[in-house]
Amino acid sequence: MKMRPRSEQPEQLSLDLWPRTWGGKRAGAGRKKSSTSDAPHRARPRVRKYDVQHVVLRTCKDVPRLRRGKTYQAIARALRRTPSDPTFRICHTSIQRNHLHFLIEANDAAALSHGMRSLAIMAARAINKILGRNGRVFAYRYHATAISSPRQMRNALSYVLNNWRRHDEDESCEAAHRAALDPYSTALSFRGWREGVFAIPAGCERLAGYEPLPAAAPETWLLRVGWERHGPISAFDVPGRL
Repeated sequence: MKMRPRSEQPEQLSLDLWPRTWGGKRAGAGRKKSSTSDAPHRARPRVRKYDVQHVVLRTCKDVPRLRRGKTYQAIARALRRTPSDPTFRICHTSIQRNHLHFLIEANDAAALSHGMRSLAIMAARAINKILGRNGRVFAYRYHATAISSPRQMRNALSYVLNNWRRHDEDESCEAAHRAALDPYSTALSFRGWREGVFAIPAGCERLAGYEPLPAAAPETWLLRVGWERHGPISAFDVPGRL
């Protein structure tokens, strides 16, 4: 067989054995992870108008303790100034050291998102103003859990309104130890206590201009009467994990 001269041999292509530096995963690529302890960013559950939403807002680490008289007044003003909307009702609130609890009725996901955005902005501005600070107040987006059964509703009410006992705030001072209800919550407006109706918590008379936190009248069956299927709630219950 006649051989082709070397000069006419087809050129052999060399293989690039080194990895490319574009496309795909590589060390050090992408946006750096946030240092906040936010929950994974997943799609929010469906919001139905006959459910109740248990919502939590947590503050940044550099925000001072919320359970103080002037911060209470700031949050109360924010709650009163949050735009009134029949599709979004804040029925209960609980102020803890570094987070806020809410029980909210919302007609749909858009109403909940819009209402919480307005509330978070109002509260952040009021807190920064009263504390003389700038910057973020809430560490991350709100966390919402849908309450859809009477037992779950009863437990959520006890958890939110008695949350101060879970964090031992009821033992923080003599006045708190003598109080039956948390003055930093809407417990005073709740009419389902096993012990009956309470007056303004002890010690609050020392706070000039003290007024209970505003609370919208509930319209869902769960929050009005549904929770009663599983018995009354004691003001002295210490809630565990919800």
